[in-house]
Amino acid sequence: QVQLVESGGGLVQAGGSLKLSCANSGRTFSNDAMGWFRQAPGKEREFVAAISWTGSITRYADSVKGRFTISRDNAKNTVYLQMNSLKPDDTAVYYCNKVRGADALDAWGRGTLVTVSS
Repeated sequence: QVQLVESGGGLVQAGGSLKLSCANSGRTFSNDAMGWFRQAPGKEREFVAAISWTGSITRYADSVKGRFTISRDNAKNTVYLQMNSLKPDDTAVYYCNKVRGADALDAWGRGTLVTVSS
């Protein structure tokens, strides 16, 4: 059974940085493309970034392109999201998931809250 555990969220000022982690317990995900999503208060969950299982291909939502970087360490069963130049609009609960394209495929974890103050 896949268990996704996100961590690394917190409160940061606009312009600051955070690095999120997503640990996958239960089974290895070295053959899966993985992605990050976020859900802001009162809004639907949206795609943020994805990475192929080799790590060679990445894609980003336009809203985060150039500021966020997705990476993975398959030996540690962990996916990361480095977030720089954070804006108040980035405030949301961030989730990771196995993806196909920009579509999530597995059950959601609890997510990690990122709050960006202006």
